[in-house]
Amino acid sequence: MEQTEKQSEATKSVQSKEPQTAEARAHHYDASKYDRPSVTVDVVMMSLRQRDLQVLLVKRRSWPYEGMWAIPGGFVNIDESLEAAAKRELQEETGVEDVYLEQLYTFGDPGRDPRTRVITVVYFALMDSARLQVRAADDAADVGWFSVYQLPPLAFDHEKILHYALARLRGKLDYTTIAFSLLPEQFTLRELQRVYEIILHRKLDKRNFRKKILATGILEDTGDKKMEGTHRPARLYRFNPSIEGKL
Repeated sequence: MEQTEKQSEATKSVQSKEPQTAEARAHHYDASKYDRPSVTVDVVMMSLRQRDLQVLLVKRRSWPYEGMWAIPGGFVNIDESLEAAAKRELQEETGVEDVYLEQLYTFGDPGRDPRTRVITVVYFALMDSARLQVRAADDAADVGWFSVYQLPPLAFDHEKILHYALARLRGKLDYTTIAFSLLPEQFTLRELQRVYEIILHRKLDKRNFRKKILATGILEDTGDKKMEGTHRPARLYRFNPSIEGKL
């Protein structure tokens, strides 16, 4: 969408107030000559809850998409890094702090935000939800967990973002240790298989799964056992960190 002359002048006025380096001033660089998109960060937080893969969403407090659910996120300040902005927005909207975030992808379709031209950098985290104290903070009307397989109507292009995040998560199961972030330090093979089945959204053959996972050498037998229902005690395993770089 083309800007009106008035909008263009307003944009240049804002840009001209942005801080410049001494080197830029010395070379008389005029940043107002170029239109610039705004930059946001969005944080996709997924967890296993109630034997389901769920994502943390916030209900928007204001326009655009007031009252609709969205991925936590917001605008990047001029003086902060992308990761710092992601952590700040997550804390401001959900109360969640001290979470390791991995940069996932950048979305920049010109019409994705009705406010202006906005490019968003998406971060991703897979967490045990029991470790999180989630609450609706200042910038959100509400916060909640939703199944990635039964999402409510979402703001912006957030449905597209979540579909992409799920596809990437499934792909990472084959060459990373991402599934272990959803388990306690010690776990049974049955519990590990359940994580894979929930993420892949399909049943796996028990014998083939165990043969494949044990062949990787990624598990250590702790020597301890755990009762699972009426069956005989199951062996407890833990992640073998020495194998991670070899996957």
